[in-house]
Amino acid sequence: MTLRQQLFALVASIALLVFIVEMVRRRRLREEYAFLWILTGVAVLVLSAWFGLLEWLTRLIGAVVPVSTLFVFGILFLVVINIYFSIKVSTLTTQVKNLAQRLGILDHYVRELRQAGDDASAQANEEAGRRASAPQDPGPMAETPDPEEDHAAER
Repeated sequence: MTLRQQLFALVASIALLVFIVEMVRRRRLREEYAFLWILTGVAVLVLSAWFGLLEWLTRLIGAVVPVSTLFVFGILFLVVINIYFSIKVSTLTTQVKNLAQRLGILDHYVRELRQAGDDASAQANEEAGRRASAPQDPGPMAETPDPEEDHAAER
């Protein structure tokens, strides 16, 4: 690898690490995902700085050129990311389904409670209507003569 290529790879990997840390700091990337990305950035940085390691990995996997090794590991990384996100999506799908079912049950209970409340208020309104239309009993106070009126009549 030429010096220019190595410098470009180092600058790109450092920029990747800075970008990942900045996204975590701004809360645009969650910490649980940042670990994998930081690990990838460090791996790229190490391979950029230590070309001998990349050549050793190339011989280890039986590739012809180091670029092939980078592509193999890049594809492997993407497969791992896809599996991880598929697991996350499956988990979230199950959680959404469970929450939707719970919401439906709660909605059903709320409708039942409202219906019971409407029935109770309708029954209370009927009783109040019956009381209003029934003849009023003057009660015991109406039958008792007022003592002041009796004294005024005697004079």
